[in-house]
Amino acid sequence: MTPIRLIIIGLGARARTWLQVAQANPDIDIVALCDPDPAARDRAAEQFPDIPIGADITDVITTDADAVLLCTPPGGREGQIAAACAQGLAILAEKPLSDDVITAARFVDMAEQAGVHLIVGLNFRYLAVTQEMRRLLTSGAIGKPEFGRFIYERWRDGTQDWLNKYPLTMDHPMLWEQSIHHFDLMRYVYDAEPAHIQAHTFNPSWTMYAGDTNVSALIAFENGMSVNYQGTWQSGHEPMNFNWRTDGSEGIVVQREMFGDLAWAKRMQTDLTPVPLPEHTPWITDAVALLKSFVATCRGAEPECTGRDHLQSLFMLQACILASDRRATVEIEEVRALTSPKETPC
Repeated sequence: MTPIRLIIIGLGARARTWLQVAQANPDIDIVALCDPDPAARDRAAEQFPDIPIGADITDVITTDADAVLLCTPPGGREGQIAAACAQGLAILAEKPLSDDVITAARFVDMAEQAGVHLIVGLNFRYLAVTQEMRRLLTSGAIGKPEFGRFIYERWRDGTQDWLNKYPLTMDHPMLWEQSIHHFDLMRYVYDAEPAHIQAHTFNPSWTMYAGDTNVSALIAFENGMSVNYQGTWQSGHEPMNFNWRTDGSEGIVVQREMFGDLAWAKRMQTDLTPVPLPEHTPWITDAVALLKSFVATCRGAEPECTGRDHLQSLFMLQACILASDRRATVEIEEVRALTSPKETPC
């Protein structure tokens, strides 16, 4: 088949991975690049001397293309998504879709009205460990899953050159940039939608971030599943502590590393049984699978990780913020209503 002609918008830290993955995919033809930073454009021109490179999406949107990849910060995407929709281009956007849930819902409506695919880059769904955990839980190996504990404790030095800098000034950077992955994984693996949330967000005294980097939440799902969540970017110890345990009526499943180390056991068994996983290159293998899925969507396959689906995880995020501010339980339906079209009175 003819390769998908792709415009990549944004040439920062995350784009380095995407450029590598896109170049290695025979079903992708990079036809244009874009970034407002002259230094980023100069670097790209050295690597891609024959490809048009613009400062703004309007400089390259007229390029003969099929799709755009947004490697841009979640704030300020209005013009990028509007331009892609106007040209009828499929969109693959880095998560989160926006840094405001109402704006994200407007982007979803915009894409649906334009008849274009809007896919959000929830690459952790494509990890082998995620796929195997989902299979285990749906197979009945541990009976009916009923509660879980999700711990993510990391020292993230936001000043390092290889990381994007915009999270340093975001409101709630942990929620918008990291927990959004975890919330999506819960929904995906448990095959359940959230019902209500209690939460507390805060910053330790030593933080380098303007917004809260610590999140504690109790999440209740519509199917009766409950999860105790603890996430932080300012943990004072290395290495990262990742531990996601799910208890079922007949046993447990536990993931002890972000990219692997999955095991399970029946109740009262003294030893965990490791789950074999294929070789994995962090950030690459999962991005390869996500891009493959996007290409399939562009060619008519059923879409995965849609903007509409992504909104359900953003509702969880917004509920955490409201719950922390109010010191009270927040129903997901309240957040969902914020994004529903308002009826005009007669």
